[in-house]
Formats: sequence, structure tokens, C-alpha cells
Amino acid sequence: MEIDPKRITIGFVGTGTITEAVVTGLCKTEFRDTPIIVSPRNESIAARLAAANRNVSIASGNQDVLDRSDLVFVAVRPQIAEEVVRELRFRPSHHVISFVAATPLDRLLAWIGQPVRVSQAIPLPFVADLQGATAIHPPDEVSNAVFSALGTAVQVESKREFDLLAVASAMMGTYFGILDATANWLESQGLPRAAGDAYLRQLFSGLDHAARSRPTASFEDLIGEHSTKGGLNEQVLQDFRDFGGTAALQKGLDRVLTRIRPVESKLS
Repeated sequence: MEIDPKRITIGFVGTGTITEAVVTGLCKTEFRDTPIIVSPRNESIAARLAAANRNVSIASGNQDVLDRSDLVFVAVRPQIAEEVVRELRFRPSHHVISFVAATPLDRLLAWIGQPVRVSQAIPLPFVADLQGATAIHPPDEVSNAVFSALGTAVQVESKREFDLLAVASAMMGTYFGILDATANWLESQGLPRAAGDAYLRQLFSGLDHAARSRPTASFEDLIGEHSTKGGLNEQVLQDFRDFGGTAALQKGLDRVLTRIRPVESKLS
């Protein structure tokens, strides 16, 4: 199904960091003139979005968001999701996209109490600049249309696949942690912090470009292309593996997965 941005109204229940990123991104796309209604839950974010974008208005409350919208994003913390959603009166014609972590769709539908179309998505802050990827489950044409406009949409068939992409998204802090550890080492060796930071930002930006410009190349191929046999890059990678870096990383991912899946099973 193709979305006609001129014929829908989009609403957001919950106005946090991710809502701000999604709305900011949408207002840079073909959805820039689509009416967008945001809840007043976070007054400062809601006011900022309305002031920056003429198509954004602030609802009087969450029910007002639903009453005025066709496509509804549920973007509240999982701890309060049931309380918030159960209080709302949905229409069967609503299309719902949930950002609520650790909440399976059957449970969300039970709270909604109407046969709405619903999907899950994991948008990341980069969508504000039309960058990055958003995981979607189950495959959904409307969700795909929205998040393809905001960057790359990755649709997966199973909940397990969706959970695994959620685990991968937990790598963001680790990425910057590697940069920070390297910058700290450079500084300890006498390089001014500003110089190290500037160099590392550009180095990793270049690596990002190399990966995105070769979408069909495997990561193993990219390792080979950036690690001369017997060279320094190969040495650091081998040391990283030998000193437990790979094992520690995969152990951390295992632990994130066990956090996600037991909660899912308890709620379903």
C-alpha cells in the first residue's frame, strides 16, 4: 500500500527523544506538509517541534492525538505502556506503529481492544538526519514507507529476527566506547586530545563510508581490504581477538538477548 502524505494525519502518543527524532526527520521528507499531532507529555519537546515545523501541532492529551490521527505511533516507556494504552479509545481504522520495547504485539492488541493494524519498529536517533536503519516487524507497507523515507527500513518476518536486530542496536555505546578508549590511549601517549578526537572522527567516518559504498561486500571482505597481510591493522585485530575482545563482545550481546527474550515470554 502506498501512503499519500497529503491524505493522512500522523499522531504520536509519547513525546520523548525518539519521537523528536522521527518527527524532525519526517519534516525533511515528503511528509513535511502532513499534519502531525504530538502529545503534550513532554512540554519542552512538543513546543520545540511545533515551533520548528508548521505542520506540527500539540494535542490537548493522548486521546486527542488518536481522535485527530489516522496513523498512530505509540512511543511510551514499557513500564507505563499498559496504563497509557488501556485508557485510550482506538478506532478499528487506526494503523498503529509501536516503539514500545519488550512488548509483544498480541499483548499490545489486547490493550488496544480493537482490530487495528499494528507493527513494531526500532527507530534510532539518526533518523532525524535521514540516516541509519529502522527494524520493522512484521513486514508492513505503511511502516516501510515511513521509515524508508527516514533512512533504510529493514523488515523481518519473525519476532526472533526482530529481537536480534534490537540486540545489535545496543552496540551504539560500545562503538563510541572504542573511540573513547583509543582517544584516551592517544592522549596518554602525549597527543593533544583535540587532535586525537578530530582524527578518530574522520577515520571512523571514512570506514562508515567504505561499508555503505560496498553494500554487497561481506564484513570479512572489508576486513581483508583494510588489513594488509602482516600489517598493523591485522596485528591489532588479531590481538583484539586473542586478548578476549571478540569473546567479551559476543558475551555482552548474549546478555542483552537474555534481557529481551525472558521479558517477552513473561508478557506473552
